[in-house]
Amino acid sequence: MPSFKQRLATGELLRVFQIGRIPHPTAIDLFAVGGGYHGFWMDQEHSGITTEHIVTASFAARANEMDFFVRVAPEGYWVVSRSLESGAGGVMAAQITSAEHAEQFVRWSKYAPRGNRGFNTSGRDARYTHTPPGEYAEQANRDSLVVIQIETLGALDEADQIAAIDGVDMLFVGPADMSQALGHVGQFSHEKVWEAIDQVAAACAKHGKTWGTLPNGPEFADRAVEKGCKLLTLGSEVVSIRRGVAALKETFAKHF
Repeated sequence: MPSFKQRLATGELLRVFQIGRIPHPTAIDLFAVGGGYHGFWMDQEHSGITTEHIVTASFAARANEMDFFVRVAPEGYWVVSRSLESGAGGVMAAQITSAEHAEQFVRWSKYAPRGNRGFNTSGRDARYTHTPPGEYAEQANRDSLVVIQIETLGALDEADQIAAIDGVDMLFVGPADMSQALGHVGQFSHEKVWEAIDQVAAACAKHGKTWGTLPNGPEFADRAVEKGCKLLTLGSEVVSIRRGVAALKETFAKHF
């Protein structure tokens, strides 16, 4: 099963979905059976996703030959370790405010000599101690995906420095919070947001990194891809259910 990092290394455009409010393996399975997705990311920032949910999701991901990462609030090194040791292929830091903040997150995500992640081989990423310690540390540093969200003015101002950090694999533009930070809350396609996206895209191109986003519609997605986006978040379990309910009501309109 190719990981996200392996796919990105070939220049492939990744199609992913988001899991947040309903972190059940059946929700993951529904997207997987529908086809066309390479994997997903779990939103621990805005929902009550637990370590147990991540463990269960990792089983569902492997069963469907998918990769996934977890979006976390960068407020403690342990949330990074728990996500990776539970089987996630990577982590994404929300609400990063500076290059220094991003550097700290990378150190939490990497073992020495790059970082200071607490060493433990009892998790899924070390195959529950089956992978020899030295081999595991090298493999974890090489293979774990590290994504930094650009959604604050501080992160936007230092996007170039963040993209330059060794160990940062991808920048991820959050249009919702970016629109808020720029004074145009809720206007995800405002030209100021696109100017910010251009700044992020340029930083990634300069430093050989990739970027992703969460488009609010097909026009946004098309424009992002034209600007070099390599990871599109195309739906979530909540949006899918909402649209499904709306479609059912339309189908049976005369009975409502």
